[in-house]
Amino acid sequence: MAAGTLLTLLDDIATLLDDVGAMSKVAAGKTAGVLGDDLALNAQQVSGVEAERELPVVWAVAKGSFVNKAILVPAALAISAIAPGAIGPLLMVGGAYLCYEGAEKLGHRWLAPAAPAFVAAPAAEPERDKIRGAVRTDFVLSAEIIAITLGTVADAPLATQLGVMVVVALLLTVGVYGLVAAIVKLDDLGLVLARRPGALAPAIGRAVLRAAPGLMRVLSWAGTAAMFVVGGGILVHGVAPLQHAVQVHAPGAWAMLPNAGAGLAVGAVVLLVATAAGRLRRAFT
Repeated sequence: MAAGTLLTLLDDIATLLDDVGAMSKVAAGKTAGVLGDDLALNAQQVSGVEAERELPVVWAVAKGSFVNKAILVPAALAISAIAPGAIGPLLMVGGAYLCYEGAEKLGHRWLAPAAPAFVAAPAAEPERDKIRGAVRTDFVLSAEIIAITLGTVADAPLATQLGVMVVVALLLTVGVYGLVAAIVKLDDLGLVLARRPGALAPAIGRAVLRAAPGLMRVLSWAGTAAMFVVGGGILVHGVAPLQHAVQVHAPGAWAMLPNAGAGLAVGAVVLLVATAAGRLRRAFT
């Protein structure tokens, strides 16, 4: 009797693992677009850090990402069970925040006056700011990944839903921050290769050293653009007439253009409102 019960339990576990594995592949495929944006955004967020601090900063953001997902997975399951209609509005708030961050970055690049050369901020402060900003951005992107994954397994039993979301969250976090760590250390790899004896390795090393700064600049701009594409896409998806218009007039990959346009417009409006509110607050304090 006990042996039969044990075999039944093992069979149930095997079936659950099979379901989790199959559904995890489907969910990972559906989140691939967000994964690319997540990679570009996080590589951008840690750019400009001193070389010896690059990996510690990536690790700090990765730990924050694990914490984000540890919060989001049970929260998503709870909201789905108690108030499923709240997931859409919450995602739209996150999308608006991403658009705001993108607009703020553009404003800082093009509009902010240059800081006086004699004013030096403590080295640790910008690093903390970068980590906090990256973790906040990761929270929004993680929320979208979790929401997409939850939609993929909505009809599955609770245990399967939990298993799939945990697997996807862990794999994507390890994958994204592993790639970010590799990207930010490309210049070190190029330097090692350039110092090796022979002809081929040094040539590859020099090519990597020449390409690394350009790659980081491209990722920096791609990360900012991804804020508008992802944030605008969330907002467009939440407004049925806009979503229908985009599907009709900009199918497939072309949807990135109207999504980015919507994200830029919303980000500019939110930035203006936030700036005006900040000035009013300072005026009355």
